Parts: sequence; C-alpha cells; structure tokens
Amino acid sequence: MSLKAIHLVFITASTVLAFGFGFWEFKAYSAGGEKGDLILGVASLVTGASLIVYGKYFLKELKNIGYL
Repeated sequence: MSLKAIHLVFITASTVLAFGFGFWEFKAYSAGGEKGDLILGVASLVTGASLIVYGKYFLKELKNIGYL
C-alpha cells in the first residue's frame, strides 16, 4: 500500500470514530444532561465534518498519484 492509501484509511477511520464518539456523547447528554457531554458531542461532529473536508482536499491535491 502506498502512503496515499494508508492516509485515506486513517482519515476514514478517524472520521467514523469522531462521528461515533459525537453520537455517543449526545446519547450520554440525553441520559444525564451534563453540559460537558453536549460540548464534546458538538466538538466531535465538527471534527468529523472537518475530516471529511480535509479528505476531499487531500484527494484533490494528490489525484495524479496512484494508490499502489
């Protein structure tokens, strides 16, 4: 695997983890109502969205480099 392919795997895994953690924190907020859970949930969703934007930018910049 090339560095480009590994980078895309890590970006994808980080995005899934960020959204998963964000939804988990929203669930914790709805159960307990702590302000910290809400803040962490919002921050995680913003991080996930930022990772999607970064992934698109990364693919655009390295479109001429192969995956192998």
